[in-house]
Amino acid sequence: MKNIFALSFVAITLLFTQSAFAELTKITDNVYSYVGEKDASPTHSFAANAGIIIGTDGVLVVDTLISAKEGARFLADIRKVTAKPIKYVVNTHTHLDHALGNCVFAKLGATVISHEADRTLLANNGAEILKNAGNYGLKPEDMAGTVIVVPTLTFSDRFTIYLGGEEVQLIHTAPSHTAGSIVVYLPAEKLLFSGDVLFTDFHPYLADGDFGGWIKTIDSLLTMDIERVVPGHGPLSTKKDLREMKEYLLLFDSKARELATGSQDADTIAAKLLKILPKRAMGEWMVGYNVKSRYIKAK
Repeated sequence: MKNIFALSFVAITLLFTQSAFAELTKITDNVYSYVGEKDASPTHSFAANAGIIIGTDGVLVVDTLISAKEGARFLADIRKVTAKPIKYVVNTHTHLDHALGNCVFAKLGATVISHEADRTLLANNGAEILKNAGNYGLKPEDMAGTVIVVPTLTFSDRFTIYLGGEEVQLIHTAPSHTAGSIVVYLPAEKLLFSGDVLFTDFHPYLADGDFGGWIKTIDSLLTMDIERVVPGHGPLSTKKDLREMKEYLLLFDSKARELATGSQDADTIAAKLLKILPKRAMGEWMVGYNVKSRYIKAK
């Protein structure tokens, strides 16, 4: 697995100022999530979203943020909403900003679930990622108490949980943001947690992505009965944002390949791409990292 954020980007974190952390937003009567986080610093999980689905007899958590400290913050916000037992954690994928808080919820007895490919990803790379947390702009104190907890329940294509009155479908269409990226669908609510299949108003991380599978996945989601989407990063979204994500991926890949034939200078290519790509409020620095990861030939 490639590093999500290289050491050269740690300096970027100095640009962010800490702000009061938002509490969970009520999406439906029984669904709450972080959405539209503005603090994209490493200690705030790079503005990753995470949420909960509350059934009559328990809670399902969708993603767990970047550390035990962030997971504990999330848990404290959950307890402001419900005292019901947390039965399940679903990792939409196992990049550090979505899965290193697993340890907080596993301690409570929650079953951690992911696609089989992303379980392998975390099992193989988690210890190294945690050891090298400084590469991502995280200090030892930021990661205090964090241990790698890999999912104990996996699936390949689809898995359905009946959470005491709420049907929760876990769906994998094709390799996309990661090999095992999944979405969490609530058909009764017409609501989707997309994980990092969707970044809204935020330049996406593309280094581990399978563009063909990503497009196939988005096309599949566009056929579903969905009214609202909680993206992996960004504000509450709709199918419009899924369509724009597809267009972004196609444009980025086409133009980056074209530009890379004339130059192997990542900064130059990134600067040109930012003039071509749709404007997004957050994560501009990610464009350069994506170029270096996918389009610059190794020397």
